[in-house]
Amino acid sequence: MLQQILGEFQNNFSVVPVGAALARLLAAVFLAGIIGAEREWRRKPAGLRTHILVSVAACLFVILGLEISQLDFGDKNEQQHDPLRMIEAVTAGVAFLAAGLIFTAQGEVKNVTTGASLWLAGAVGLGCGAGQMPLAALATVIVVTVIFLLRQVERIFGTH
Repeated sequence: MLQQILGEFQNNFSVVPVGAALARLLAAVFLAGIIGAEREWRRKPAGLRTHILVSVAACLFVILGLEISQLDFGDKNEQQHDPLRMIEAVTAGVAFLAAGLIFTAQGEVKNVTTGASLWLAGAVGLGCGAGQMPLAALATVIVVTVIFLLRQVERIFGTH
């Protein structure tokens, strides 16, 4: 049984190879980081971390869509599940919850990054549910690293 569980973490990417997934996720970090840095510089509520989390989540959802579309859900006559509608349902539901976390107190927006990280957690959950634990783990490591490193940068430069 342990062997079967460990086997779930093997490279089981069927459409997007792990190297390509890593490159796409890191590109999402870098490019959204450029936008987020500008927002941070202008002292907007959604800054560097938030933009990166949303970008990585969106990237992960697309890769998962490609991977999930390859799962066997039966032929057209017996298919009861549309994999892309599963993603849509999760993203909409989690986005609703995430939006509920964001509030304004005394003119200051709070919890934007937490809302984005919750949305990202939805993508990670979809990945795990689709058997894409390596992809979900890859995104998780990238995001936790980004959050941690940018928090350190914010402390050094006193931006938050």
